[in-house]
Amino acid sequence: MPPNVAFDELLEAAQHSAVHLEMRDVYGVGDEADDFELWRRTGDRDADPASAYWAPWVDLIRAATARGVTVRRARVVSEPVTDYIRYEHAGTPVNIHAGEQVRWLPRRHTSDLMLPGNDLWIFDGQSVLFNHFTGEGNWAEPGLELRTESHIVKQCADAFDAVWDRAVPHDQYNLL
Repeated sequence: MPPNVAFDELLEAAQHSAVHLEMRDVYGVGDEADDFELWRRTGDRDADPASAYWAPWVDLIRAATARGVTVRRARVVSEPVTDYIRYEHAGTPVNIHAGEQVRWLPRRHTSDLMLPGNDLWIFDGQSVLFNHFTGEGNWAEPGLELRTESHIVKQCADAFDAVWDRAVPHDQYNLL
């Protein structure tokens, strides 16, 4: 995430839940570019929760779940999936190891759902942090937008819940 945003503070302040809705088939954020290129060349994905790449995220999620925060991530994906989604799938065991629950939903099963236009995080059902990306999948300016209006939070929470209810748990999702 862009360094100017206090995502860590939002997650650290969460008391009950933090949910993440991802809807892009390709991301191109700079902090994972080297790892993605290595995976593309070799098929090897850093899956060590203690590695320099993963440890900050693992520590953040573990601290949240230790406080009793439920962390869920739902990914809406086109099928057949992109190389990037294959890369994400290969790293998802680390997300789960850290304490996240992760599900996948093929995009073809979302046609009757009203989904927000951007990826997002919802914290305790009280605030939504929208993630803004460029067409190539890198962070746009501004990268994040925090909203707390109750009607926006409710719309996003309803969308996440609809995706979550239809989505397949990671260990049962087969990449196409």
